[in-house]
Amino acid sequence: MEQTPADTIASPQLTRQLAAILFADMTGYTAMMQEDEKKAKLLRDRQRFVLETVIPAHNGKIIQYFGDGTLSLFGSAIDAVRSAVAVQDELRKDPKVSLRIGIHSGDITLDKDGVYGDSVNLASRIEALSLPGAILISDKVFDEVKNQNEIKTTSLGRFNLKNVKRPIEVYAVANDGLIIPTAAQMGAVTGSEKSIAVLPFINMSADPENEYFSDGISEEILNALTRVEGLQVTARTSSFSFKGKNEDVRQIGNKLGVANVLEGSVRRAGKKIRITAQLINTADGYHVWSENYDSDLEDIFQVQDEISLKIVNRLKENFSVNKKHAPIVKQPTENLDAYNLYLKGRYHWNKSNPEDIRKAINKFSEAIAIDPDFALAHCALSFCYSFLGSTGLMKPEEAFAKAKDHTLKAIEIDPNHAESHLSLATIKFYHHWDFEGAGLSLNKALSLSLNSSLVNQVHGWLLIAKGEFEKAIEKMEQAVMLDPLSLPLMSNLGDAYSFAGRFKDALAQYDKIVEMDPSYRRGFEGRGMVYLALNEHEKAIRDFEQYHKLIGHPLKGLSSLAHAYAAGGHADKALECLEKINQRQLAEPDVILDMDYAFVYSGMKDFDKAFYHLNKTYEQRIGIACLGMIFCIRYPMLNELKTDPRFKELTGKMGI
Repeated sequence: MEQTPADTIASPQLTRQLAAILFADMTGYTAMMQEDEKKAKLLRDRQRFVLETVIPAHNGKIIQYFGDGTLSLFGSAIDAVRSAVAVQDELRKDPKVSLRIGIHSGDITLDKDGVYGDSVNLASRIEALSLPGAILISDKVFDEVKNQNEIKTTSLGRFNLKNVKRPIEVYAVANDGLIIPTAAQMGAVTGSEKSIAVLPFINMSADPENEYFSDGISEEILNALTRVEGLQVTARTSSFSFKGKNEDVRQIGNKLGVANVLEGSVRRAGKKIRITAQLINTADGYHVWSENYDSDLEDIFQVQDEISLKIVNRLKENFSVNKKHAPIVKQPTENLDAYNLYLKGRYHWNKSNPEDIRKAINKFSEAIAIDPDFALAHCALSFCYSFLGSTGLMKPEEAFAKAKDHTLKAIEIDPNHAESHLSLATIKFYHHWDFEGAGLSLNKALSLSLNSSLVNQVHGWLLIAKGEFEKAIEKMEQAVMLDPLSLPLMSNLGDAYSFAGRFKDALAQYDKIVEMDPSYRRGFEGRGMVYLALNEHEKAIRDFEQYHKLIGHPLKGLSSLAHAYAAGGHADKALECLEKINQRQLAEPDVILDMDYAFVYSGMKDFDKAFYHLNKTYEQRIGIACLGMIFCIRYPMLNELKTDPRFKELTGKMGI
């Protein structure tokens, strides 16, 4: 009997061979199971029927089922791609099934327990980049199919994938009806060649107090580069985490997922400055470009612009970065004393603690006193007051009023200052719950070429508020790509995965956070929320107990733990937590704990009290409680609460 390729692949005598590996994963299945179990099973069965029909018809074989996904092998890359196209064509028909597919070809090891090897890992990584309705293939598969007229493809660029030694060029199959990911939607990956991190310039001045100046110059160049279309610039949080560390640029490039690093030094003596800058390729540590700049302090903006332009021109030569002809660095003030105070304010702002935020406010205010038309200083002040209002360090009404005044003043001075429109978006979102207005201000910031981690983060929050979770994931992934070492951003991405019902991705995200920093309590809280959604109450309790322990206060961080105790059948322990929350409320009467009470009572299934406290939170609309409430009502473990008619009434009032 003649063997087919599928028979050859399945032969137990063969342990190593070449094969095309196809990973397919159904998206949104877990969330659907919670909302409509019958429909979820219907779509899963339809997916399996189509795969089990189409894949053998193209000489392939399904080797493994895992959750809502499959791993299949083919003797031919052409057969694998043709099969994937046929699968997606069929699953677009009603009832529609959202499937993402990734394909790679290479050497594999096969035994009775499964299939292994680097090629399998790479195929899995490519599938993870894909979107529902898309087929992504590696460069090796592209080489096999590029001469097949019926298979259309388009390159998405080269990427450094985790645990893959070489950059991989990824292609999307572009046949009619298939989804082709945009550059933003590929934001989950790192390693784009059009990418750079600006490390903090070393202070070489005799006075160590000039560190604020060297930090400020680095940050100003970084901010200027974020406005260059087509260039991925690592955010300050991640790039400045290497300050004072003598780490190899190749390792830095790997950690930040960038192909280039800018480093340098600043020496200041009176009104004379010398800036040394080097652009380095992180693949081999080679100095692409190096130069010294000697100038007077009055020329500092011109020097910043010259450095930024040289970087962009170099990247343009190598990687076709789009560049506008206008200067990258616009002189923000003609008064150097005001600018110096502004840099000192930024230095304190970046320390992100209440004491330094107040010092930053003083410096920015002094700068404005010297130059009332200094838009950057007004914008920076608005962010400071928003911080104080959202964290309860200043009465929200007072803080957000001040923030709005300074933001509108900045926009009046410079209508094209992108960060000011972003600041206005956060005020509308946090304080006024004006989601439509926040969206308009965000779009204005984006239209001015702002591509920062913060604008993507705020955009992600807004999309979560509107219930557009997959789009929110795209924005949060983009934010993490731009700031890959930011634990808060990584947590936001984990939340977005959870809201979308992508619990496997959410758990992987929180596991990564906990591994990176076991003292970062938000990682345990986020993972506990996922375990609650999965009804794994004991695991949730362990994580929430660790979260409470890391807070280090007997009366704080207890609402999620109380919810888990109640959901897991430990009513006595839940009541103990509730009593401690009551004690805190008595001890700190100015602290608003309605969100805590709402979450506790929802776990106890006392929905009358839960809705009472949710409505009180709505009435208060205070800073971070606003975001907390928006997130709270989206948590998957509250699905029972969402069936109550009062939930629809509440979200209607919230405008979401």
